[in-house]
Amino acid sequence: YEKDLKGTDIRAILEFENGNAPVEVSVGISATGYEGARKNIEAEMPSPKFDKALMQAVASWDTEMGRIDISGATDDEKTIFYTALYHTMICPNLFSDVDYKYRGMDGKLHEGKSPHYATFSLWDTYRAAHPLYTILIPKRVPGMINSLLDYQKVQGHLPVWTLWDKETYCMIANHAVPVVVDAYLKGFKGFSPEDAYNAIKASLTVSHKKSDWETYDKYGYYPFDITTVESVSRTLESAYDDYCAAQMAKAMGKDKDYEFFMKRASAYKSLFDPGTKLMRGKDSKGKWRFPFNPFLLSHAASCGGDYTEGNAWQYTWHVQHDVAGLIDLMGGKESFAMKLDSLFMLDTIAENTGFVSDVSGFIGQYAHGNEPSHHVVYLYNYVDQPWKTQELIPEIFERFYKPKPGGLCGNDDCGQMSAWYIFSSMGFYPVDPISGEYVLGAPQMDKISIQLTEDRAFVVEAKNLSRKNKYVKSVELNGKPVRGLTIKHEDIMSGGHLVFTMTDEPVKRVLK
Repeated sequence: YEKDLKGTDIRAILEFENGNAPVEVSVGISATGYEGARKNIEAEMPSPKFDKALMQAVASWDTEMGRIDISGATDDEKTIFYTALYHTMICPNLFSDVDYKYRGMDGKLHEGKSPHYATFSLWDTYRAAHPLYTILIPKRVPGMINSLLDYQKVQGHLPVWTLWDKETYCMIANHAVPVVVDAYLKGFKGFSPEDAYNAIKASLTVSHKKSDWETYDKYGYYPFDITTVESVSRTLESAYDDYCAAQMAKAMGKDKDYEFFMKRASAYKSLFDPGTKLMRGKDSKGKWRFPFNPFLLSHAASCGGDYTEGNAWQYTWHVQHDVAGLIDLMGGKESFAMKLDSLFMLDTIAENTGFVSDVSGFIGQYAHGNEPSHHVVYLYNYVDQPWKTQELIPEIFERFYKPKPGGLCGNDDCGQMSAWYIFSSMGFYPVDPISGEYVLGAPQMDKISIQLTEDRAFVVEAKNLSRKNKYVKSVELNGKPVRGLTIKHEDIMSGGHLVFTMTDEPVKRVLK
């Protein structure tokens, strides 16, 4: 019989007069209510049988995991790679019923027109996970974008970090912006560009929790005596969002907005201390934070500080949109390279307070276990020393990705740690996620094939790859030399063959 049970401590005992025969139970879940769960069962499993459900689940995962095929890998490497691929597909979660009805962050029921997704770990995933989705699961991208826009309609700004359709504000900046802009610039359809841009503009001009635009606009940065926690990190990460908004404004012919956001995108320059050549807190009178310990890790929720789960050494490189500008501030390529060398060599650890356990996976001050470091290993390409990137990538693979419990440094943060691994396995990474370009590194598998459609694939091959032959001698795309150190998104999506020839000696190639 049917009965609704309500309360906070519900228990039930069910007895079946069927001897030792197995009992098969269909369970439907829904955030909208009992009827939504029933609809989902009827649509997805009309004649419940465990074996059938198992076969459907296996077939579904085979389809998703089969999008990438790797060759020449050991069993351990296959385990790590496909575990990483699985991790990238756990979030965002499909949160709507089969009829697209969902419960929004306002607690009300909404009639959706497309799949609605929840749990957006945007501070982490804008960097590589979402760019990876535009390659592997492009059909799902418009639904994700519309879901982000749905949030903005309810709360007035795009989501910061949502968990099961609830805003947590557990991180900083407005990194739904690069996710939306990336989809727009790559030509995705299925959402309104005008609505998307309006949502972006509102998010970056109307103040809300952790985004005080009046202060930001007045000073050109977040002063630490006004924004008392994470002032440096909020400035640097907001500057990137501004740059992203500017690129969408430019593409849509909104020239005044483009100029406004590009001006704000240079906010990072206000916090660069030429004396230490590090990003440093500054107060509203323009005075530097003193005393200044560049090794001190901070975490706003528990111990304050000017950085978000990091320190000055880790955040100084958080200028994904203007590496050339950061190089100029450092005093040129040679000075930049020397500072970058120091990052990977300095083992000093300051006494820290509060929760900073996410900052892990250290090579010097580089912390692979936390996302602000993820693009940094690729920055050697910008100063004509790509062999150092090629040396570091296999070291990170060997030290921080292992096929055992505790084998992943940090936590996966809804797929970002794994997305870094997948991109880096293929030999490229989106340093600037909305640029439509991927900076070349060093492939870590003999051959990787991405099945884009039934009749189109993108294949990456590493000739002569071995532990000794870790350096890139040359790169060809569809038989033609790649002159610089980047490939374009359309190069991948058009299908083709990217071939790295590996060698045992460093080779100088210049980023163009």
